[in-house]
Amino acid sequence: MPTPDEFYTPAQRALQKEGKHEGLSEVVVHAIVRDALEEIHTDYIRNRDYFFLSTVNGKGEPTVSYKGGDVGFVKVLSPNRLIFPNYDGNGMWLSMGNIDEAAKVGMLFIDMVTPWRIRVQGTATLTRDPERVAQFPGANMVVDVAVDVVFQNCARYIHKHTRVETSPYVPDSAGNQPYPAWKRIEPIQPFLHPDDQGRAAQEGGTITEEEYLEKVTQGTS
Repeated sequence: MPTPDEFYTPAQRALQKEGKHEGLSEVVVHAIVRDALEEIHTDYIRNRDYFFLSTVNGKGEPTVSYKGGDVGFVKVLSPNRLIFPNYDGNGMWLSMGNIDEAAKVGMLFIDMVTPWRIRVQGTATLTRDPERVAQFPGANMVVDVAVDVVFQNCARYIHKHTRVETSPYVPDSAGNQPYPAWKRIEPIQPFLHPDDQGRAAQEGGTITEEEYLEKVTQGTS
């Protein structure tokens, strides 16, 4: 278990002192912060089908990405290690590029029905090992996270939401998924991955940017 001085930065400590939260901040660390996953954490993570991933690039600029899949798509290998897949995206490779460059990640697992949340901070690497990738049909690589710290958070500001449905784009057991509407937008056709060249014609033809935005607003993209 990390000590308060190990867990907090000097800037955080300064604000705690300014806000008269020095004692509380130390009690919180002792109460909830751990350096390894415990049963309460692993059970929760194994029952999630999405999380938010925070990464930074080499210049320290952050980005946050939503990651979704089937329930249990984040696999806990040990109290200090978990893995998750990277699926087909928009070609920007922001999160994966950041991991390759800076390694540090934050993972926010959140349940908006209960509500509840758990945060994992770790050091990540990318792997293209065929056996590892094969555990996640449809994945192009896997992120391997060494857990640095994990802690649960107060959920009082989480708005409750009702679950509607699982995304149809989550790859099935064979790794197949529907062709996304944005890949049918006419102006981007010459720039698509070679595997996607010509697919628009097979998937109903190309569409305009306006037609795509209409699909987005209707929730059919």
